[in-house]
Amino acid sequence: MLIKIPKTSDCRESDVTPESFYFSRRQMLGASVAGLAIGSLPSWADAADMARYPDVEPGKAPSWFAEKLPTTQWGAVTAKGETITPFKDATHYNNFYEFGTDKGDPAANSGSLKTEPWSVVVDGEVGKPGRYALEDFMKPYQLEERIYRLRCVEAWSMVIPWIGFPISALLKQVEPTSKAKFIRFETLQDPKAMPGQRSGFALIDWPYVEGLRLDEAMNPLAILAVGMYGRELPNQNGAPLRLVVPWKYGFKSVKSIVRISLVSEQPKTTWQSIASDEYGFYANVNPTVDHPRWTQARERRLPSGLFSPNVRDTLMFNGYGDEVASIYAGMDLRKDY
Repeated sequence: MLIKIPKTSDCRESDVTPESFYFSRRQMLGASVAGLAIGSLPSWADAADMARYPDVEPGKAPSWFAEKLPTTQWGAVTAKGETITPFKDATHYNNFYEFGTDKGDPAANSGSLKTEPWSVVVDGEVGKPGRYALEDFMKPYQLEERIYRLRCVEAWSMVIPWIGFPISALLKQVEPTSKAKFIRFETLQDPKAMPGQRSGFALIDWPYVEGLRLDEAMNPLAILAVGMYGRELPNQNGAPLRLVVPWKYGFKSVKSIVRISLVSEQPKTTWQSIASDEYGFYANVNPTVDHPRWTQARERRLPSGLFSPNVRDTLMFNGYGDEVASIYAGMDLRKDY
């Protein structure tokens, strides 16, 4: 019998209050409003979904996602005492350079991305390589909800409820060989659907590439996400499949993944190739190691504004040190940043 001992960063879902739910609680109690809201939800949703994330606009979920969602294990929460970032902020303030360099570009320009059908290649140092349709790729895995802090290297942050499964489950399925030391992720390359890939932002050699050491990928906190806020991933947030590693800066969490490769050598990642003195391979959140152009000791939690900047201290490993610090024992985190 497996008994889970809670970590200091863990909490119950009841400890996390969606901001919009807090501010609109009285209105939601009205029966007529509730009836309309429930009626607008997809067939697989219910009143609990409305209460959990009332500011989310329902979308049409792919059949494989809709079938799995009712069995999702809710409540795997690891952002104690935090308020969930409003859905609008999480979906309209993004870095996804395939769709443009401004924060609003992904939401404005990602509508042309077709996520059905979608396939994922698994190759390299694995016993079971192959190309999988996304619905087949997802079949073996139980979806879970994880509420994680997201810390951008640009010193802003959010708290987002993801839906996904541990990368470790995938690795067990594909059987890495003894030569596998790293895992390499590659995003979609489609200039027709992704205007940023045909723009003058020529610093990036597409496709976008990221990577993890194998022991990092095996950590239980590292997940592949297919949803957020109780629904499928919006295009601008990395639909239909993205990486989430909450103790690292956000640029590590590659979006719209089409290839996952197990490799023996550390992969050269996109931002490391562009500016290795600013964006290292590990990219662990570390308030003691500043970016060359700004401090990392503080962060701006969204939503924020001129009169409510919502600035707070940055936590080592983004607050997940109990779960991940041992991975880096003996390493110089100023050198291996």
